[in-house]
Amino acid sequence: MLPDNLDPTFKKQVQRLHELTVCARWLLVGILWITLGPLSLWGWRYEISLLRSHFTWAALRYGIVYNRLPALGLGICISMTVAVLVWQSRNILWGIPPAEQKRLEQQVRRICQQGASHPLWKWICKS
Repeated sequence: MLPDNLDPTFKKQVQRLHELTVCARWLLVGILWITLGPLSLWGWRYEISLLRSHFTWAALRYGIVYNRLPALGLGICISMTVAVLVWQSRNILWGIPPAEQKRLEQQVRRICQQGASHPLWKWICKS
């Protein structure tokens, strides 16, 4: 019997879990942009029209300072998008860090050990 880290099916399971993690992060970003993004833009509609007609840094500061909720909503959407882009780019360029790889392996072991009662079992362990 091969150790887990050399077993090809185990490696496939870890890769599937990583792909699910990537999809879940992008799904969260999409949900944020679909829900929070339009609400924030709607709250900023006057400031956007002001910026479109006469863009000044003072108008931008006014929009951010006096309408904090829409600015915060757009900030969350933008920051989550950038965070996922940086995280995924790092994983593509330099590979998954050892600590994250170990966490993924432990999570796959727990999912397979729990069996069909785990919600991710049919996507990870069932071949």
